[in-house]
Amino acid sequence: MNEVLLRSLTPSVLGILVRRGADFAAAEDAVQDALVEAVRAWSADPPRDPKGWLVTVAWRRFLDATRADAARRRREDRVDEEPAPGPAPAVDDTLQLYFLCAHPSLTPSSAVALTLRAVGGLTTRQIAQAYLVPEATMAQRISRAKRTVSGVRFDQPGDVATVLRVLYLVFNEGYSGDVDLAAEAIRLTRQLAAAIDHPEVAGLLALMLLHHARRPARTAPDGSLVPLAEQDRGRWDTESIAEGVEILQAALARDRLGEFQAQAAIAALHADARTAQETDWVQIVEWYDELARLTDSPVVRLNRAVAVGEADGPRAGLAALAALDDTLPRHTAVAAYLHERDGDLTTAAQLYTEAAQKAPNLAERDHLTRQAARLNARGGR
Repeated sequence: MNEVLLRSLTPSVLGILVRRGADFAAAEDAVQDALVEAVRAWSADPPRDPKGWLVTVAWRRFLDATRADAARRRREDRVDEEPAPGPAPAVDDTLQLYFLCAHPSLTPSSAVALTLRAVGGLTTRQIAQAYLVPEATMAQRISRAKRTVSGVRFDQPGDVATVLRVLYLVFNEGYSGDVDLAAEAIRLTRQLAAAIDHPEVAGLLALMLLHHARRPARTAPDGSLVPLAEQDRGRWDTESIAEGVEILQAALARDRLGEFQAQAAIAALHADARTAQETDWVQIVEWYDELARLTDSPVVRLNRAVAVGEADGPRAGLAALAALDDTLPRHTAVAAYLHERDGDLTTAAQLYTEAAQKAPNLAERDHLTRQAARLNARGGR
């Protein structure tokens, strides 16, 4: 069963149902039912037209639900509209669905959560991790968002800033998480950049390209994570880096700085260094200062502490870290790294072990565990 294929077809199938008159919440439930049925049925007998199969099954699931809630005449009208089996129209509604989920009636946080779940294909657990909230809290938020947009149509578009936030989080999950959505996020951001002349859209596209260019070097053949400083820079995609830098420079020239442009500038400085030792950490700290001013994000300040540790020494980095909440995700891992840089191997080994227990995914946990073992082997026990 090809999970990637199912995920890639989900937005288009959902869009077809909504265009045919299904309210968003009911359509999303029907598509999820169709995906479950596909997992069961396709392993033995895959259809020639997967998309058409999903549209037909999802529509029938929607009709079944409608029959339970609507009057007889309404049910019969819906049945008459059932699409005939066969090839489905080749229409890409994904970006339009992003805007639908970013409807003005939703708060930005609810809009992002709904889009990640309904269109991006992320689980409630993955979204909760991105928002740093309990899974139960996120499940309630998504349910409320579904109820809010029930009945909303495509002629009521949402907010561009919210759509950018969603695309950013989808890319991050695809770049470092369990689901490969990074390429899809780049594709949609390209579509948005072609449709909207906005420096932050360009900044986000540049950021994605610069990060994605490093992806081939981020993991070793055994699947383990390779830190940025240890990556083989010869494996970085130079064409994507060049394109990202060009897009970023054009956006910055418009003098309307936003957080995605600032993040892209940091990524560009990493990409510009021929070796880790040649990285311009002083400029990176300056860009983190700009980013902190724009966002007031504790995660940005955590990353800034790492940059300060590289630019001004590990003790300066630890001083910056001390001002932050130690419950922040990856706070312990940053502390471990800075203590190791400062020569306190015993404390660093203990912190790496503690950080591994808090890691959000298996790859990161294994990496931190190996770091602790490495220091213990050197006498950091």
